[in-house]
Amino acid sequence: MPKVVVAMSGGVDSSVAAALLKEQGYDVAGMMLRLWSEPGKADSNRCCTPDAMAQARRVAGILDIPFYVVDAKDVFRETVVEYFLEGYARGETPNPCLICNRKIRWTFLLEHALALGAEFMATGHYARLRREADGFRLLRAADRNKDQSYVLHVMGQHQLKHALFPVGDYLKPEIRRIAEARGLPTASRRDSQDLCFLAGEDYRNFLRRNAAAMFKPGQIVTRTGKILGEHGGLANYTIGQRKGLGVASPVPLYVIEKNAVNNTLVVGVRDELGSTGLIAREVNWVSGEVPPAPFRAEVKIRYTAQDANAWVTPMGENQAQVRFDAPQRDITTGQAAVFYQGDLLIGGGLICP
Repeated sequence: MPKVVVAMSGGVDSSVAAALLKEQGYDVAGMMLRLWSEPGKADSNRCCTPDAMAQARRVAGILDIPFYVVDAKDVFRETVVEYFLEGYARGETPNPCLICNRKIRWTFLLEHALALGAEFMATGHYARLRREADGFRLLRAADRNKDQSYVLHVMGQHQLKHALFPVGDYLKPEIRRIAEARGLPTASRRDSQDLCFLAGEDYRNFLRRNAAAMFKPGQIVTRTGKILGEHGGLANYTIGQRKGLGVASPVPLYVIEKNAVNNTLVVGVRDELGSTGLIAREVNWVSGEVPPAPFRAEVKIRYTAQDANAWVTPMGENQAQVRFDAPQRDITTGQAAVFYQGDLLIGGGLICP
């Protein structure tokens, strides 16, 4: 059987991925990245704490597979953390998991796996892969509540050719039962929902320590330019936010725009939040080919968003226009708009201002 490197995190999903592949007869090795932690907060990155590393090593020992640790501190800092800081400096709300999957997991780590002689790299992502005559298709997971295909829309045919997603056909409770039945110590390990390098801390505190200049005060205004008050830095706010604006108003006000050029926070009433369209940049088409014509799709505008029916119109190779059937709240610059047709992931890109 071919050799496969499993990207291990010390969690239950990657542990079971390794166990399933070993049982299927693959030549399995585990590999874990040592990621950047903030100075003065050593080992604070949740993806590679000493406990997570120990758990991954222990699972590898139980499964009797080799285990490797790859130093990725510098490339993670330069790629993912800088992306996070620069996004907020532009007035965006970046999702660093997207750049991490594009540049770290499915480029940096994949290259190390292939250099080790592996034919495949597997992760514990909840997604499915289908091979067809003309290429590879990326599908939502069987467990829609755990589906992670949204953050994998950055993958292309080269990455998919070498990818395996062993847990994508299972429900999460099944994965925990599989781990328990095999005596894996990660069976009851809690899932982490936070950004790994924040270690559960509020992102604003991280930004204050690492990019204090972006907390420059500015005006809170309406779309007509009326000044309502002063904000304490655009990074403190998110699109759609209602509480904590610090302005008096007879009706509820919401954040509808963050203008980094003028350093103004634009607020308005609920009806002003809705938009029927967006432009996406840096679009990746999973098939490797730009669709030849506009197409119908279900679009997710952030990881936790519900699907929204829309027309998607390609604009050159790496942009697309999205027109929704109904106005969508909380369309946020820097998040990804990801296009599906049923379970099939077509592509996606970053939402433009």
